[in-house]
Amino acid sequence: MARGFESKDVEFQQAEAARTRALRRQMTPEERAAAERRRTIELALARARADLTAARSAAHKRMLADAIGALEQQLARIR
Repeated sequence: MARGFESKDVEFQQAEAARTRALRRQMTPEERAAAERRRTIELALARARADLTAARSAAHKRMLADAIGALEQQLARIR
């Protein structure tokens, strides 16, 4: 019995995904920690920038601008 085109395509996609996973280099624990730290800082930076656009008080804006500067410095050290 002949197999349908869709099942062959699904089989190909699964094989391709398995091949891609096998070729991907595993990260060391240090690399994983650095990537996690970078992602955390990027998320905090995005949140601080969003908060800055919504801030009304000059003191709050100043505090957020300082926080953004500090986060950008931390991110530069990691990269």
